[in-house]
Amino acid sequence: MIRYIRRAAAFCLLLLVALLLNAARVQVFEAPSLDDNSANRRNTIDRYDRARGNILVDGKPVTGSKDTGEQLAYERTYRHGPLYAPVTGYASQTYGTTLVENAEDEILSGTDPMLAPIPFWNEITRSRQPGGDVATTVKDSMQRAAYEGLGGRRGAVAAVEPTTGKILALVSTPSYDPGRLSGTGSSVTDAWRELNAQTSQPMLNRAIRQTYPPGSTFKIVTAAAALDAEVVTDPDAATDSPSPYVLPGTSTTLPDEASGCADASLAEAIRVSCNTVMARLGVRVGLDGMVEAAGKFGFNDTGLKIPSGVAKSNFDTDMSDDQLALSSIGQFDTTATPLQMAMVASAVANGGELRYPHLVDRTTTHSGSTVRTTGSRTYHRAMDPQTATELRQMMIDVVRDGTGGNAAIDGVTVGGKTGTAQHGIDNTGTPYAWFISWAQARDSARPAVAVAVVVEDAAADRADISGGGSAAPIARSVMEAALGTD
Repeated sequence: MIRYIRRAAAFCLLLLVALLLNAARVQVFEAPSLDDNSANRRNTIDRYDRARGNILVDGKPVTGSKDTGEQLAYERTYRHGPLYAPVTGYASQTYGTTLVENAEDEILSGTDPMLAPIPFWNEITRSRQPGGDVATTVKDSMQRAAYEGLGGRRGAVAAVEPTTGKILALVSTPSYDPGRLSGTGSSVTDAWRELNAQTSQPMLNRAIRQTYPPGSTFKIVTAAAALDAEVVTDPDAATDSPSPYVLPGTSTTLPDEASGCADASLAEAIRVSCNTVMARLGVRVGLDGMVEAAGKFGFNDTGLKIPSGVAKSNFDTDMSDDQLALSSIGQFDTTATPLQMAMVASAVANGGELRYPHLVDRTTTHSGSTVRTTGSRTYHRAMDPQTATELRQMMIDVVRDGTGGNAAIDGVTVGGKTGTAQHGIDNTGTPYAWFISWAQARDSARPAVAVAVVVEDAAADRADISGGGSAAPIARSVMEAALGTD
């Protein structure tokens, strides 16, 4: 009898060991797959059982959270939602997260290990901390100036501090209220369906996710390439350029909207925006030289993040000379985001050094202790310092007595460049009006801001002056806000 009892006890012990091993297998090895299983709602319930951290502008929250009393307790709320939607994005219980809400989700949701009081605390306790905060680089006065300036028209504004790369304004219109997408239920799905059906695409972030032909604003890049390559050694010397210009290898002629472009100097070509001079200079620089120059400003970079991903601005790497000529004046397949063109203006204003653009200044714990800070760093040396000095003066002349007079600010040094980008079949579409600029107070050694504005539905003719008429006043209001002169 004792022998059978021992066997039974041994068998029970074996079963107990097997049970423990299986429990360990499930808890240790299969835990990640069980956590990620779509049928497991525990993670979702846990995610929304406490308030999300806030996104800050000028130290004040532009987001919040409310307790709904539902199983998914806390929903995201937004203060001035349409104004800041291109910065915050949305945090939806139904559709996930975008933009800063997505890029800084671990901080905002409290799951970032850096929020824990000691290393590996969250992993050991399987807990999370209260959501931290994300302080942006945006200035409320500049954001409002850009938003009100666009007035609901399709377009975008990007403003950057040239010496640091801080993004001071990021606006896209028409916009939307991200709070409409925060929760669950039919109201959220109806809002999603409505917003996506609108032809104006209010959820499209035109400032960083939409690319446009930059038109004549790209001539600043071509001018930098020509000066750096010493294709032009004296900006005030005649360039021996015909007007109109027959595109290489074709019988197609490129005209000028401005007068006096035949044999115009580089400085004059920038001031009045001569197509022929700049197209011919791009061909003289050559494809390799133009590709290299454009790349130094950020074109063709597929990995730019601010921390949200930015659409690639394009300058083709394989073109015939006639295509290169058109690309050198911001047409053909050349495209750019408004942020990219703000970077072009920023590089000129900052002596040729382009700083990496960033939208997040720092992240903090719920109690305010700094988790990480985004430092200023060099992105590229976009051009030689002497080239930048010469281009600064050319852009100043554009505002002083050229096509950009509407951007002038009394007592402030302002440089700018207008642009009208043609598009559509046979260029029949309404031109996009562009203006890029920078401003520096007379008593300051550093530029205050670089701005790019694009207006899609500008009532404009095909002259570069349209950029000065539609977009330059918006840039001026943003620059005034940056300088505190508005």
